Amino acid sequence: MMNATALIADDEPLLRGHLAAHLRRQWPQLQVVAEARNGREAVELFEQLRPDVVFLDVHMPGCNGVDAARAIGPLAQIVFVTAYEQYAVQAFEHGAIDYLVKPLDEARLAATVARVQQRLAERAAAQHGDEAQLDAALQQLAQRLHRHAAPRLQWIRASVGANVKLIPVDQVAYLRSDEKYTLVAWSGGEALIRKPIRELLDELDPEQFVQVHRSVIVNLRMVTQVTRGPNETAELQLRERSETLPVSRSYLHRFRQM
Repeated sequence: MMNATALIADDEPLLRGHLAAHLRRQWPQLQVVAEARNGREAVELFEQLRPDVVFLDVHMPGCNGVDAARAIGPLAQIVFVTAYEQYAVQAFEHGAIDYLVKPLDEARLAATVARVQQRLAERAAAQHGDEAQLDAALQQLAQRLHRHAAPRLQWIRASVGANVKLIPVDQVAYLRSDEKYTLVAWSGGEALIRKPIRELLDELDPEQFVQVHRSVIVNLRMVTQVTRGPNETAELQLRERSETLPVSRSYLHRFRQM
């Protein structure tokens, strides 16, 4: 078996340890160099360590496994881990990514390990093909996730002075975390709520609201301009808002086509 490095991302510590133990038996030469609690951490750790293989739980708070895979792209072999068989897309079997279903099955894991090792061996020759297959498989998975998603948040309830205001999410320009609170900014003003942005991100439409920084979620429909900055960063200008918002390196991929 070949030597390689890996990153495991799952919001459950016990499940991360369980997968790592299985991998030690199936692939002793694989070194797990880091573990992440969510997709954002997975992307940040990947950029620091550049492991060969990334195991991503599909459902994680905030930046989910699909978003993390899009940020990582073809730079690593992606293996999704899911408790839901319906996400085990047939295309994964022969595509650029693979999947494991919880609870882990030793035979399935052995087959996945063999495929990943083969892809690593052929990576230099097939990198461009892998990128196209990865994009297609991630798009298919994202569509499945969208079909099975819970109803999206339509209103945000916030206290504004002595009043309680119901803010339509379509009017929200961005949300920014502030210690225990989250700032909700819209064309008509601002308000603080006690809900963390990682919970809000799970409830908002991912086609409209995306995380652009560790502490910022933006409404893409409110973005009027993207200005590239140094070190693969950017700033956003928003409709009817005077401030600019930072885009960190981990999330710049969302604006490459804009």
